[in-house]
Amino acid sequence: MEKSVHPRAAYKLKADAPDDAIETLSKNMIVPLLEKLLADGTSHEYEIDTLAIHTEAPGTFYIFYLAANAEGIDKAQAAVREAVKANPLHGSAFDSMTDYTGHRDFLARTNATYK
Repeated sequence: MEKSVHPRAAYKLKADAPDDAIETLSKNMIVPLLEKLLADGTSHEYEIDTLAIHTEAPGTFYIFYLAANAEGIDKAQAAVREAVKANPLHGSAFDSMTDYTGHRDFLARTNATYK
């Protein structure tokens, strides 16, 4: 088992966001970035999760990834900044669909097995 860090961010869609907002953001922005982090070894796993049972506000979604250490988190955050800098429309699209008043970040340290 390896010690790893598991960042999570929780977001809530705006009431007027399109029905396919999470799918659109995932396909065009989130997944390509997370796949790049996976390919270069910055992360070892990622998820984009929605609620099956609404214990939180409807429209809530989570972005998770697993990094080996704190340097992986720093590298991931730098990659997000670079991606938005390279394509400012991504940041604008994300901002237009999400309500940041309910945004939460979470960081856990975990024992994980990955190959």
